[in-house]
Amino acid sequence: MELDLWTEKYRPPTLADIIGQESIIESLQKFVETRAVPHCLFAGPPGTSKTTAAMAMSRDLFADSFSRNFMELNASDERGIDVVRNQIKNFARTLPAGGAPFKILVLDEADHLTADAQHALRRTMESYAQSCRMVLICNYSSRIIPPIQSRCAVFRFSRLSDADITQRLKYIAKNEGVKANAAGITAILYLSEGDMRAAINLLQAASSASKEVTDEIVFSISGRANPESIRAMLLEARGGEYLRSLESLRSLIYQQGVSPVDLVRQIHREVQNLDLSSDESMEAIERTAEIEFRVGEGADGEVQISSLLAHLSRGSGT
Repeated sequence: MELDLWTEKYRPPTLADIIGQESIIESLQKFVETRAVPHCLFAGPPGTSKTTAAMAMSRDLFADSFSRNFMELNASDERGIDVVRNQIKNFARTLPAGGAPFKILVLDEADHLTADAQHALRRTMESYAQSCRMVLICNYSSRIIPPIQSRCAVFRFSRLSDADITQRLKYIAKNEGVKANAAGITAILYLSEGDMRAAINLLQAASSASKEVTDEIVFSISGRANPESIRAMLLEARGGEYLRSLESLRSLIYQQGVSPVDLVRQIHREVQNLDLSSDESMEAIERTAEIEFRVGEGADGEVQISSLLAHLSRGSGT
C-alpha cells in the first residue's frame, strides 16, 4: 500500500495533470488519440509547462517504449550545426521501437540555435518526417526561422493565472505538509509573475527556511524587496520627503541586500500605481527604463535610483 502511494505521488506527469493551458492540452490529447503528431513549435514565457507538455505527450503516446523512442536535447548547451548533423540526424534516421508510429525529439531552447543549424535542421525535418517528429521549444518564436515555423504546428503558451498557480501551490503544500499562509502565497504570486517553476521553487526554498511560509520569509529568501516598502519609498518621494525616501532606498540596498537591478524593475511595476498624471507617469517610466539600462551597464545603483526619487520629489511641487 505504501509503495502504491509513493508511486502515485512521484509518477511522471501526464497531459491531464497540466493546468492553465487547456486549449493546447486538448489539441495534444487528440494527437495522442489519433497517434498522429506533426512537427510542433512550443513558444511562450518560461515556467508555463512547455517542456512538461512535450514529455507528457510522449509518455502518453509511447507508454512502455518511451525511453527507446524519446530524446531531449538542450540547444542552449550545444547549438552549432554539428549537433544537427550528428546527434539529431542519427536519432531521426533510425526506426522507432516497440511498435511506435515514430520517435519524438524534443529540442529545448531552440531559439538559441545558430542560423546555420536551423537551416540544417529544416532539411532533417523534411527527410526523416516518417520516422521522427520534432518538438521545438523556445521563449521567442521570432528567433526561429520562417521555414521551420511553416513546417510546425505552433502552440503559444501563456503565463499562468494567479488562480492556477495558487491551486497548484496549495496542492503541493498539502501533500508535502507545508504550512503557507495567504500572505506568503500572495508574495510568491508577486515574484513569480505567472511562472509556475519559479513559484514552486520559491515555495520549496521558503519551506526549508521556516516552519511556515510567510511573505517576510518569501521576500527574504528571494532577495527581493517587499512591494509595500517600495511603494512607501515612492510615496515619500512623491510627498516631497526626499531625504526620508533616500534613507528608505539605502535601507533596501545596504541593510536588506536588494540588488539595484531588481529594485529598479520592482520600482517600474510600482510607479505605475502612483497617483500621477499621464504625462508624469510616462516620464517616470521613461526615466526608470534609462536607469535600468545604466545600472545594467555598471553605473552606481544608489546614485541612479536616488535621481529618480529626486525627480518624483521635485514633481510634487514642494
